[in-house]
Amino acid sequence: MTVPVFYSISDDFTKYAAVSLHSLVKNANPQTDYTVYFLNQDLSDKHKKDLQDLGAKNVHIKFSHIDDQLVAPIKNRKENYLRGDFFTMSIFYRLFIPELFPEYNKAIYIDSGTIVNDDIAKLYQTDLEDNLFAACTDSSIQYVDKMVKYIKDVLSLDPQKYINSGMLVLNSKAFRDEDFIDHFLNLLEKYHFDCIAPDQDYLNEIGEGRILHLNEKWDAMPNENTKPLSSPSLIHYNLFFKPWHFHGVQYEDYFWKNARETKFYSELKKELDDYTDAQRQEDREKLNKMLEKEDSTIKDPHNWARVKEQGPVTL
Repeated sequence: MTVPVFYSISDDFTKYAAVSLHSLVKNANPQTDYTVYFLNQDLSDKHKKDLQDLGAKNVHIKFSHIDDQLVAPIKNRKENYLRGDFFTMSIFYRLFIPELFPEYNKAIYIDSGTIVNDDIAKLYQTDLEDNLFAACTDSSIQYVDKMVKYIKDVLSLDPQKYINSGMLVLNSKAFRDEDFIDHFLNLLEKYHFDCIAPDQDYLNEIGEGRILHLNEKWDAMPNENTKPLSSPSLIHYNLFFKPWHFHGVQYEDYFWKNARETKFYSELKKELDDYTDAQRQEDREKLNKMLEKEDSTIKDPHNWARVKEQGPVTL
């Protein structure tokens, strides 16, 4: 058995992905075989080598170039902006994994800004039954009133069941059998729903009722409102809680412990030291700007909730 794990990255995210990969390899079971794929469009040969060097005898590192034609239907339009701030195609790559890798009936996806503290094969052993995927409730937004309101009133979903897409166990066979990607692309083109987190919102909407919710330890996110988990299996530095930009981030020790064991430590430490208070303030303002999107989307007569009131969201 091979455990397939997927990241999607752009070239400038290599150093964070390298720390995540190092932590994954370090906690991998030496008796288990793993293949880690990096989905990308612009990864340099140098950075490919940097990542490949982090592999092990039983952890194979591979790269898969995302073809422009494959993602051509996803346009650089404001409703597809991540956090309402910028467009990045890489957030959508995870949705194509089942189609691009038909040899796998199940696959794991994790974001680059993560630390793996446990054997990732334990996730792969999840019994998905008839669910489309498994994930964790998005704990980073449960105390953010505007996000809770957005999920309830704009998406017409239960905030307690709204998952974060930074860690997914995909039922790849079900994705293929049910033409998930065609469904997604057709919805994207027909409705142009204005989203705060486009890939995540679509996953929550299409997967509603068929999402297996996992223990929060598999997607622990820094949070200023709750105490840290004592033994997080996977840490996800979501939104603007980046230990390479901010001091005092919850779970930051896990990141720096692993970063020190990679060639990127000095570069990452310098990035933290050089990041200015003005840049940190700008990041906080971006978060506020993201939350302001709730004000406009709730008035949109064509938002998810209004369309769903008229009946099932169809192709």
